[in-house]
Amino acid sequence: MPSYDSSRARLRLADRHVAVLGHLADGETPPAELAEALGELQQIGLVGEEGELSPLLKDLVVTFADPMVMVQVEVTGEHGAVSHGIVIGQDAVVVHDGWPGQEESEYVSAEPSMLLWELARLVNLRTGETVEPPVERVETTMGVLDAAFVALGEAPGVEIAEGARQARKAVAEAGGPAEPALSLFADLVAALNCTWRVTTVWGGRQDGEPATSLRALAVWDCGPLGYWVREQPEEPILPGQVTPDSPLHLARVTAAQVWERLTDLLPDSEDLLDAPGGFTPPQP
Repeated sequence: MPSYDSSRARLRLADRHVAVLGHLADGETPPAELAEALGELQQIGLVGEEGELSPLLKDLVVTFADPMVMVQVEVTGEHGAVSHGIVIGQDAVVVHDGWPGQEESEYVSAEPSMLLWELARLVNLRTGETVEPPVERVETTMGVLDAAFVALGEAPGVEIAEGARQARKAVAEAGGPAEPALSLFADLVAALNCTWRVTTVWGGRQDGEPATSLRALAVWDCGPLGYWVREQPEEPILPGQVTPDSPLHLARVTAAQVWERLTDLLPDSEDLLDAPGGFTPPQP
């Protein structure tokens, strides 16, 4: 069920509710399969009897109708994959937060100057003490990673140290890298809090012609072992592209370096197409 908090201009909406708003904003009647979602929006007063949109929806509707930049964030952890994102329009920025197991996401307007902070929040970027690894690169294959995950899945709830021992055995049997990378890789998998990837998409130019531009970053958050950028397989990954023989390359990075890479995902003013006034990314 959708809901809103007028004091903070927060909205909780499912994709079907957003679809209804899109039709109404375009002056269209939502199709029959969205009738229930329309009724729910009318029930709480976000949509009037004749399809009028509440003023609370202004930033969301205007921004979604003409987005300049779309930022997609997918975080995969204990509860599976959860989607978040940021939509940057001409006059507003709208952030949406998903929640594990919930149909609705929270939508809220954000100050453009806080864009990077919002992006860092969505991936839970944080500083803190971490263990210095014996090596700062690990190169193996996706098949070896699968073997480590299988080993951990067969013994759920074990301590990290025991999980690392079991993963180490599975990695060795699957033909993992030589020591010390082998033990480190097993430790990384056992300590893995989550993996996340951020993809930014906007209208740019290629060879002088309009084209969709894309940048992406994939990171492992390994708790006390820090952050590791996944260089291979390289984003974006297409369906069927990754096989057990595909290379898996991880490189150690600090939280400050992750911040810099998140900054680099955002387009500069000259990168954007048909964007009056351009888009100036906030300075960290």
